[in-house]
Amino acid sequence: MIRINNIRVPLDFDFSGLKDFCTRKLGIPAGQLKTARLSKRSVDARKKNDVHFIISVDISAKGEEKILRTNKNAVRVEKYEYSVPDFSGSKRPVIVGFGPAGMFAALVLSMAGASPLVLERGGDVDSRVKAVEEFRSGGRLDTECNVQFGEGGAGTFSDGKLTTGVKDRRIRWIFEKLVEFGAPDEILWQAKPHIGTDRLRETVRNLRLKVEELGGEVRFRSRFCGYETKDGGLVSVLYEDGSGVHTVETDSVILATGHSARDVFQLLYEKGETLTQKNFAVGVRIEHLRTDIDKAMYGRFSGHPALKAADYKFVAHLPNGRTLYTFCMCPGGEVVAASSEEGRLAVNGMSCFARDAENSNSALLVNIDTSDYGSEHPLAGMYFQRELEEKAFIAGGSDYSAPCSTVGEFMDGRLSDAKGRVSPSYRPKIKKALPQEYLPDFVCESLRLGITEMGRKTKGFDDREALLTGIESRSSSPVRINRGEDLQSCSLKGLFPCGEGAGYAGGIVSAAVDGMKCAEAVCGQIADRKA
Repeated sequence: MIRINNIRVPLDFDFSGLKDFCTRKLGIPAGQLKTARLSKRSVDARKKNDVHFIISVDISAKGEEKILRTNKNAVRVEKYEYSVPDFSGSKRPVIVGFGPAGMFAALVLSMAGASPLVLERGGDVDSRVKAVEEFRSGGRLDTECNVQFGEGGAGTFSDGKLTTGVKDRRIRWIFEKLVEFGAPDEILWQAKPHIGTDRLRETVRNLRLKVEELGGEVRFRSRFCGYETKDGGLVSVLYEDGSGVHTVETDSVILATGHSARDVFQLLYEKGETLTQKNFAVGVRIEHLRTDIDKAMYGRFSGHPALKAADYKFVAHLPNGRTLYTFCMCPGGEVVAASSEEGRLAVNGMSCFARDAENSNSALLVNIDTSDYGSEHPLAGMYFQRELEEKAFIAGGSDYSAPCSTVGEFMDGRLSDAKGRVSPSYRPKIKKALPQEYLPDFVCESLRLGITEMGRKTKGFDDREALLTGIESRSSSPVRINRGEDLQSCSLKGLFPCGEGAGYAGGIVSAAVDGMKCAEAVCGQIADRKA
């Protein structure tokens, strides 16, 4: 198979005629080309008066070697076939957490015949949707089942972005499985693929049903609460549900609890596991009108039917030595209540597949170095997060209202009674409050400098009526659970720290890849972990 890269086509291009187009593009007879399939499509909006698509196409044809020699953009592509490992252990492996890492670890182990047991502290996706909606409607926060905890992990209530900086051949297999379980097939060729929170719910449910069909078991409302060891190795895990504490004998546990399972970090620390501090970032969500962002990114092509809501990715390296960057941008989405602990406030971003909500939002994050923690304690970053979330909770009125101000109010350092063009999307409600009330001075300084710089580069980004809603504090884990080359804990044989919570991933795709690697390691196949 050959891949033809860097083909420019207009926004009105008819993709149903892709095969004929490729025949003409390559200058070959119609009968020579066997198949043509879209491999990648991206939007080139660098020139606002000339927005178009750049595509890559996979073809099969007679005389492929000649096509390779005569077309500088043609490369040979070999399809990667994922080889499911064989499980030869005598005890059933346990997976703690059913987010992206835990889901794909469970899928691989189920396909390997290991009949894994998954322990998930939250509920299944349907009961989870009800719990989240109750909280967002002004009801109580369920600290065990919320935006952070439950089937699908934090990603279930997000934009479902599948972009990643990780290069790994497993990724194509992950995407194909996601499509098999209900994700839109366009994720196989979109340059910036996403599923959307509405489509993710169906997808994670179907993945779990497949795990169960293959012999795996998922126990919801089952919180991991400890483990037992013998001679330096794991011999059992403990979990708690509505009927009490239970013990499961096992010699391998994939710990994929996510970045918000702070009680697990505390448990590991008290048991003497090797933990280290890790950098993370903190800030706010900036919210603009979707139509304003579309105009800023697409110019006169804004509103073209071939273009979806515009996204962006900005970085500002500041004179104070800090970096401000956008993260988890949600075109046509909303700011969502992401708290998981009583008396602490956190927000995140979420979009449906259509991305057609009134506003677009993104995290605006300032890098936090371990030197900012003021302590060498392994959990100092976690305590730092908690302190800021407590301040944000108080600034919001101590009822899970989110502190919110306009960019103009933030820059001026004072609130006003004026009502701007942008209506806040956060629920249950917002309270007027400046970021200065809950963020450190160096973070606020960085936000001022960075928003101004980003506004110089992209017209309207520094719109004084754009909203700043806080606090965005869960971008990544502030703790790493140390593991060795065999992916096992440095201090406990049989424990496999995994995914974003353990400090080895940063998003849905990289977490899923790490879950697969840990599943392979449980099966003893270490050599192929960098496939």
